Amino acid sequence: MNDTGITFGGEPLSGNNPGCTSSGANIAQQDCSNGRDVNPSLNGAADGGAGFSFTKISNAGSALPANATLGSAANDWACTYDNVTGLMWEVKTTSGRHSSAHTYTWFSSDLDSNAGALGTAGGGTCGDAAGTCDTEKYAATTNVATLCGRNDWRMPHVKELLSITHLGVFLPAIDTNWFPNTPSSPFWSGSAAFQANARFVGFDTGGAGGIGRGNAYQVRLVRAGM
Repeated sequence: MNDTGITFGGEPLSGNNPGCTSSGANIAQQDCSNGRDVNPSLNGAADGGAGFSFTKISNAGSALPANATLGSAANDWACTYDNVTGLMWEVKTTSGRHSSAHTYTWFSSDLDSNAGALGTAGGGTCGDAAGTCDTEKYAATTNVATLCGRNDWRMPHVKELLSITHLGVFLPAIDTNWFPNTPSSPFWSGSAAFQANARFVGFDTGGAGGIGRGNAYQVRLVRAGM
């Protein structure tokens, strides 16, 4: 699991303090006093702040240095690998099929995981063919085209998507050095919810919720392993 990214502490009467230095008993139980972000050896800013640790991955699927830049060439950055959770994430772009401007409705034909409701097919706005802008078809077409040399991309579980939220920042609530072009808006997870809803994570402040599957939201695909 990743830390929350929160590095400040708070006390009921004295308020927040940026250095997590309060002598109150509550500080010892808060995230700023626990986890990876309080260990200097695990908290180097070169691979992500506040205890996060990431590696850039090229279009060809190779690990890159931290100063690599986004692009379409084989050795340009296109995905981000989370060294803590072992998950590789799609990086959004400003244009093309992975553009952060594209939206998708939630749809899944998998009866074992869709809670008995398919959702809304093709209701978003994206760069693919008309009627294909939904979560299931986006994952499928990405795997046909491949991304970072891989063809096993899928929708993330809501807990996986929450693992890359950085609750020490907001608008967007994510480390944009490793996840650029992330709008401060909802991203679908692959997790179904009751009454034909599905779970999403809002990258404005990093919270999760459930809402009707016909809403058109952004998507960030994930896969396991380097």
